[in-house]
Amino acid sequence: MRWGGTFDVPDLRRKLRELNDRTTAEGFWEDPDRAQTMLRERAAVEEQITTFEKLGTSVKDLGELLEMAVAEGDESMIEDVGTQMPDLERGIRTMEVARMLSGAEDRSDCIVTIHPGTGGLDAQDWAAMLMRMYLRWCERRGFKTEIIDRQDDEAGIKEVSFLVRGPYAYGFLRAEGGVHRLIRISPFDANARRQTAFAAVFVVPDLDEGKTDIVIKAEDLEVDTFRSGGKGGQHVNKTESAIRITHIPTGIIVKCQAERSQHKNRASAMKMMLGLLYERRRQEREAEFEKTYASDKMEIGFGSQIRTYTMAPYRLVKDERTELKVSNIDAVLDGDLDEFIESYLLWSANRKAQRQSGSAGTNTSP
Repeated sequence: MRWGGTFDVPDLRRKLRELNDRTTAEGFWEDPDRAQTMLRERAAVEEQITTFEKLGTSVKDLGELLEMAVAEGDESMIEDVGTQMPDLERGIRTMEVARMLSGAEDRSDCIVTIHPGTGGLDAQDWAAMLMRMYLRWCERRGFKTEIIDRQDDEAGIKEVSFLVRGPYAYGFLRAEGGVHRLIRISPFDANARRQTAFAAVFVVPDLDEGKTDIVIKAEDLEVDTFRSGGKGGQHVNKTESAIRITHIPTGIIVKCQAERSQHKNRASAMKMMLGLLYERRRQEREAEFEKTYASDKMEIGFGSQIRTYTMAPYRLVKDERTELKVSNIDAVLDGDLDEFIESYLLWSANRKAQRQSGSAGTNTSP
């Protein structure tokens, strides 16, 4: 049986052979960034094949063991099989989630940007808390992170963008795109009143122009340079190395000031722009871009949140899309996000299937 996507093992083996041929070809290391990307892709394919084979062996072995136990009436052996079932179920669920990451860019690294919204100082602090949450999640998975742009403010973060490198980084973290709401007793309120704060999270794939059909015309860009602000030393603050790029047709603005080199900042900013334009097109196809990603039009406030984190009067994290609820808010804020991400991927896959089914239903013959 060929299940497609992650479970299409013959196709995965063919892809692994192709990647092995390309990685051993002459001139492979002439473009180090591209070479590293290909090596990470090869490692991800190898891991998928290995995981599937291990699960297949486990299912076969447990099945044979259970048949033997039943035939011999060995209750202790039956109990032993039962104790191994949860690990097997977790492995199958992991593969099922990976099967849903079949989008063209799901394997890509990604860029995460966080903006505080309604809530003043609490919102700035909330943005910093979210950044820590995602960095902790990345650390748990062994993903690498790199700050692209960060602007600190009085109580936290005014804006931050960071790159995430790892297998299916975009496929997983796109589940986090949207407005996040925090309810707590404000540490900035002298009267210790309960306050609500909002922050928006934007997740876009880290793309190279040669790997997508999106074309950015030079005449559609307005490029400004400026001196970096905040921490960074004399060079960063005294030279106009920071870059701000505006895509005139869409009004999308990106900026980068993490590097000393204007050239490097421009390259990073262009990757962010490419990712945003890709995400814009993807969301437009689902008629959701204006609601989810157009930060200039989206209100980062009441009624727009995808998830609510309540710390008072009770403690609960609720995803407004999937209805998943988790009471251990401390664990979630410390990066324990897998349950939310998996729940979203299942929910999103079901919605996609329903849309496709609905579209098919409307194509009736005259």
